Amino acid sequence: MNTRTPLQKAPAANVLSVSFNGDYSCFAVGLETGFCIFDAETCQLRTTRDFNAGVGLAQMMGKANYVGLVGGGRRPKFASNKLVIWDDLKSRAALEISALTPVRGVQLSKERIVVVLQNSVRIYKFAKNPQLISAYETANNPWGLCCLGTTKVAFPGRSVGHVQVEELGMDNVSIIPAHASALRAITLSRDGNLVATASETGTLIRIFSTATCAKLVELRRGIDTATIFSLAFNPSSTMLACTSDKATLHIFDVPHTRRPAARPSQPEQDQRPGSSSGPGGQGQGHDGRSRWGILSKLPMMPRVFSDVYSSAQATFSASDDGDDELDDTGAPNPLRSGNSAAAGKSLAHMADSLATLGTATRPIKGVLGWVDEDVLLVVGGGMDARWERFVVREAEDGSKVCRREGWRRYLATPV
Repeated sequence: MNTRTPLQKAPAANVLSVSFNGDYSCFAVGLETGFCIFDAETCQLRTTRDFNAGVGLAQMMGKANYVGLVGGGRRPKFASNKLVIWDDLKSRAALEISALTPVRGVQLSKERIVVVLQNSVRIYKFAKNPQLISAYETANNPWGLCCLGTTKVAFPGRSVGHVQVEELGMDNVSIIPAHASALRAITLSRDGNLVATASETGTLIRIFSTATCAKLVELRRGIDTATIFSLAFNPSSTMLACTSDKATLHIFDVPHTRRPAARPSQPEQDQRPGSSSGPGGQGQGHDGRSRWGILSKLPMMPRVFSDVYSSAQATFSASDDGDDELDDTGAPNPLRSGNSAAAGKSLAHMADSLATLGTATRPIKGVLGWVDEDVLLVVGGGMDARWERFVVREAEDGSKVCRREGWRRYLATPV
């Protein structure tokens, strides 16, 4: 009998990617050993495939049995420049699309396959023999930014900071000059009428009308530069959620689409030293009531006193040292609360480096998905892969609060 102590423990499960399907009812994760699909409402495992090889990117097609897969990790299952559409019902590859460069992102619908490369986006007809419908050059896009809706698709334009919106089936293309610096996040509302963007600066979030390309509102996440992890509208497009390497979840009120922007656009570089959220973490709401009081109305004051800030905030896990961030009940640990932002920032720098090397295509922390009008999930990957559930409620004074209802390590047990 072998009684020798093993030299090292078996490696824990490592989540390489996280992505929600179109209606946020499920999320798929790519692993060093295959992929899994979970129900977003219950966090229960729905499907798991063990390839004994890595999947760096897994993207579901709605609630169908097709999953877009790209190889990744230490021992990739597929080549990084090949997209495999996996038919999970038949447990085999249904079709493949190869490119000359690594695939950075994938979006799927019943009619189309969108393949995102470092400097281009290619749209195919979903068929046994995929037919290329259109191809567009883009600015450098290492994170594979792209959002596919039912009627529109949005992705970076050819110029840095620009967003390109194509109306599917109509060949109508719009260019929105959203930011002066490179894009870091893009999301469409479920009806396709709004597009929200954030740049690598991470201080401002802008919402545009996809019909007119007009800017509807400019939202300030904070004053310090940050790496935006994810943006997502709730189903009715009345709220926008944002996560970043500050380990803070921000909830913004979205103005009515017919309401003009509250203030003209100003350069993102207009920043001043200070905390990431300002005193109290709040600025001016869309109801016109300033939480800064008389300071917001004084002339010649810095613009941060009159900008629109988030209406509610909460802390989420942004590092792979989750046990130190949270206590036994899952609440933030006050002894380590000051370290969460630094840990998240370190993670972001590591992810940026991996993206440059072509081994990562998207953030693995703070991926957002709304499962109801006021209920959302924040899902993270890495070694500490966890699912956190937040609820947005109205307080007695009319303000909004965002509270965490629970969390779970969704790979805590072998799959």
